[in-house]
Amino acid sequence: MPTTRKKIQSKRLIRNTYKLSFFASIFGVLGFFFGLYLDLEYLAYYHLISAFAYATSAILAKKQFLTASRIVFFIFINVGIAITSSYIGKPGSVEYLFMNAIALPFMMFSFRNERHFVYIFSIFSAVLWAILNATNFNLFNSEHLDPAIAASFIYPVSCITLVGFVFIQMLYFSQINIKHYAKIYSKRKYALEASEAKSKFLSTMSHEIRTPLNAVIGLSHILNESDPREDQKENIEALNYSGKLLLNLLNNVLDFSKMQSTEIQLDHIPTKIDNAVKQLKKIHEPSCQRKNIKLDLKIDDNLPVVIIDVVRFNQVLNNLVSNAIKFTDKGKVTLIIKKKKIIDDQVLLHVEVRDTGIGIPKTKHESIWEAFTQASSSTTRIYGGTGLGLPIVKSILNAMDSRVKIFSKVGKGSRFIFDLKLDITKETDLDATANKKEFDFKGKKVLLVDDNLINVMVGKQILEKSKLTVAVANDGQQAVNKMKEEDFDIVLMDIQMPILNGYEATEEIRKFNSSTPILALSAAVFMEIKDKVEACGMNGYVFKPFNPEDLLSEIEKFTKDV
Repeated sequence: MPTTRKKIQSKRLIRNTYKLSFFASIFGVLGFFFGLYLDLEYLAYYHLISAFAYATSAILAKKQFLTASRIVFFIFINVGIAITSSYIGKPGSVEYLFMNAIALPFMMFSFRNERHFVYIFSIFSAVLWAILNATNFNLFNSEHLDPAIAASFIYPVSCITLVGFVFIQMLYFSQINIKHYAKIYSKRKYALEASEAKSKFLSTMSHEIRTPLNAVIGLSHILNESDPREDQKENIEALNYSGKLLLNLLNNVLDFSKMQSTEIQLDHIPTKIDNAVKQLKKIHEPSCQRKNIKLDLKIDDNLPVVIIDVVRFNQVLNNLVSNAIKFTDKGKVTLIIKKKKIIDDQVLLHVEVRDTGIGIPKTKHESIWEAFTQASSSTTRIYGGTGLGLPIVKSILNAMDSRVKIFSKVGKGSRFIFDLKLDITKETDLDATANKKEFDFKGKKVLLVDDNLINVMVGKQILEKSKLTVAVANDGQQAVNKMKEEDFDIVLMDIQMPILNGYEATEEIRKFNSSTPILALSAAVFMEIKDKVEACGMNGYVFKPFNPEDLLSEIEKFTKDV
């Protein structure tokens, strides 16, 4: 088979062409005897020749000479209808078989790849039909069959044949549609199953990651509250900051669909930008040193105190800076933050992260913002990463009414730029938020229910520092027993535990105690357990890993009137 013909042909088109050509050859033989019966020898011999042509078309289709096969088929079927109509005359209505011939190309050619053939042969049929009518059916022969015979005998045969062909085509396209939608349904079902499996995996991984992360954040908080030396404070703050950043990244991955629709809840607080980003250099400098590149922070002096979600802002900077470091092997990475202008009580901040790394091809400037996508298939293999960093940046900045721009050339590095319009506030507001809230729960008793010994150790230290008396239960059944034996002002209940889980333990407690507040304390995803928490009788929910101040604030809310 010549190289130009070694195309992978559609099995469906080959099958259709073969079957139609085979049946057309049978009709050609019948047409031959039909012509002899009517004493129309020229017509009879044409149908005999066409029978051989259709047989040839079937053989060509079988051997995958599909284009040649279909060209032969359509030439002979159209000319055959025209010649037959010319001999029979208008009373026989044979020309209406052109309706079927006009539709056939849609069945025998791929509309996506062979659209020109569809148009050519549909128009060919229509043109022959028009010429036949224009010549008063004298296109090939001026002597016609007796009109009475044509009307009484040929006409019903033509109608039955046409209806039969239309029915076959309708049946064929119906089957195609059924198979097509069956495939769609199957793929949709598979996609839903895959999505459910992914959700379960993310939920499980979330719980597994959150448990040790709770210890990281909790212990860093405890260390910071234990009068560390001045040279230790910065390290502890960096540790705590890194833990919170990892927690936010984890939350974003789990709730990425929400982030794509920019439905991100921003927590606006007074912030001094230069103080907020000072940990970035300490966090990322070790990576730069390992790669022998430089990390520069160029931040304007005297930036005003602004209202911003500092955690989300730092997350944007962290993603952009870590990306820049990842793809830079020589030179430097620079973070620039400067005020462009101040109008009334607002400042326009210009933020830029630039690097001297591998750069991004212009054709990829749009696709890199899509989830789980990187500039090339080799990027993940060489540099690692999830492909979520930049989509998260885009989603957060969209929520902040900003847009990020990219300027990049392969081998020359990249620049990511965005502007933020922020409200200016007073230094006194910053001082108010900077002051840590003091909690004093002297005389209050809490039951901490958790099967993870590290979580118990961290939680107990945090609670006792606020003068809470802490009792511990390591499973749900122990919690139920302790509640029967002692009075507590509040219960902190883990969800996943042996013997009785948090829901079951709460249901048992509520049978004899309906007043003591019970807070769910779990690493599970909130939306998955919201209804269960309310149904079993719990009063609230605190995520793990938790910010110690958030946990203590929740305890204060439920115990202040007790």
